[in-house]
Amino acid sequence: MSYVWKSPRKLNLLYCIYSKKWTKKLKRGLDVRYNLISDVGASYAAKLLQKQHNLIYLNLMFNDIGPEGGELIAKALHKNTTLKHLRMTGNKIENKGGMFFAAMLQVNSSLEKLDVGDCDLGMQSVIAFATVLTQNQTIKGLNLNRPILYGEQEESTVHLGHMLKGNQCLVELHMCKHDIKNCGMKQLCDALYLNRSLRYLDVSCNKITQDGMVCLADVLKSNTTLEVIDLSFNRIENAGANYLSDALASHNRTLKALSVVSNNIEGEGLVALSQSMKTNPTLSNIYIWGNKFDEATRVAYSDLIHMGRLKSDNTDVEPFVVDGHVYLAEVSNGLKRHCYWTPGYGEACSPSSNAGFTLVPVGQYL
Repeated sequence: MSYVWKSPRKLNLLYCIYSKKWTKKLKRGLDVRYNLISDVGASYAAKLLQKQHNLIYLNLMFNDIGPEGGELIAKALHKNTTLKHLRMTGNKIENKGGMFFAAMLQVNSSLEKLDVGDCDLGMQSVIAFATVLTQNQTIKGLNLNRPILYGEQEESTVHLGHMLKGNQCLVELHMCKHDIKNCGMKQLCDALYLNRSLRYLDVSCNKITQDGMVCLADVLKSNTTLEVIDLSFNRIENAGANYLSDALASHNRTLKALSVVSNNIEGEGLVALSQSMKTNPTLSNIYIWGNKFDEATRVAYSDLIHMGRLKSDNTDVEPFVVDGHVYLAEVSNGLKRHCYWTPGYGEACSPSSNAGFTLVPVGQYL
């Protein structure tokens, strides 16, 4: 393990994490993302969690921490009573490390938000998280993005759906890249009829089509808690967009933000969504880039923006005119544009780029 100490940068960072002089100055949060501190650095982070009683936010994303380092951090949280938000994003703790974090949630009663997205979790650990959350009433935000799943039975979605039926504490759930199909979407929707706490649902980058939107649209007619839905990078097409627009226009009055980026929607569906905004006073944010814009679409969203119904910060398109024709340009707004990176200029955590976390804040550090 001596190789870790070859880099002065790593040595200084590890020293800073555990230095008595430095931890006295530490107030509430520590962000050491993208530093490759590895499992050795994770051991120092674990010791920090055991002795630091002011720390409520710790960001360790993309630090080359493996299963062993994940185990150390998870076990340190068994006795920690102050940490509220932990980001382990991108550390390959795998199924083994995921199981330790799931076991930790059986004991820890202070952690409110946990991000283990892109950590190569396996089916076993995803099911373990779902099982634990049927009892844990502290966790409000959970990111389980991109687990390593095999098979076509959508077991993880079935278990998470079952969890949502009984859990009345979880506010934010990210299930990006779970290979969710229409059957899995129906499982989630069946749970949402009973759930009264979830406000932010992220099912982006899955395999959901128009049939899944039939179920979701029906849920939206009666659900009064969902405020943000991310359907980006699925394939709901015109029919799916029409199902959603009907529910939003005539029934739902609680959804605030909808992302249908890159869903193979054409003019008919996009115009229908724009029309729903004219009768729905609650829906304030809509993101449509990556679909198939025609003249009617461009005019419809240009009109919404110019009349003030759709604020320019609340969408990812901006109209401009060339030779008397309206076009739409992409702008860097979205539900979570800066989840993995920060811009080279401008505000790093602007509400317009991270609207999902602004509309549904979970924890102090987002």
